[in-house]
Amino acid sequence: MTACALCATNTSLTDVTLAPGDDVVGLCDVCAAAVAGDLTPGPRWRCLDDAIWSEAAGTQIAAWRLLKALQAEAWAAELLDMVYLDPEILARAEAGVGAASAPEGTIEVEHRDSNGVRLASGDTVTLIKDLPVKGTSIVAKRGTAVRGIRLVPDNAAQIEGRVNGQQIVILCQFVKKSD
Repeated sequence: MTACALCATNTSLTDVTLAPGDDVVGLCDVCAAAVAGDLTPGPRWRCLDDAIWSEAAGTQIAAWRLLKALQAEAWAAELLDMVYLDPEILARAEAGVGAASAPEGTIEVEHRDSNGVRLASGDTVTLIKDLPVKGTSIVAKRGTAVRGIRLVPDNAAQIEGRVNGQQIVILCQFVKKSD
């Protein structure tokens, strides 16, 4: 008996073919359902911390797709920022992610900066005023560049970014998109 490629449980496995290519990975029923789109966020998916570093391309692709679906959780977003996939494997992983990965009936939230320019995940923004960071004595100074922002999926007024090495939530009205 072999273990699930993602969570390492020793249950019955199903060979799952990852579209659009021919990558096949052995998954337990829960992980197979998640890869198919029936994903419930929770601590169970911390197993992806190990799975994403696998040498098997199919395991990397499945783990990357689940992390992408879970990127609203801080740990998953940080792991996605750290991981490096071979460009060919990353292209295959991205090819299987699209409109089907968003649950039906969800509305995409649009984030805009202080000038009304649309923001995207990974953009660089500049703070337009000094911002005190709640819960700390840090003040994020005007003109500070925040690179690689993340969009808060359920709130169009907020983004996340790293300032002075600390991950913070920033209101879109206090930033402008950098060129």
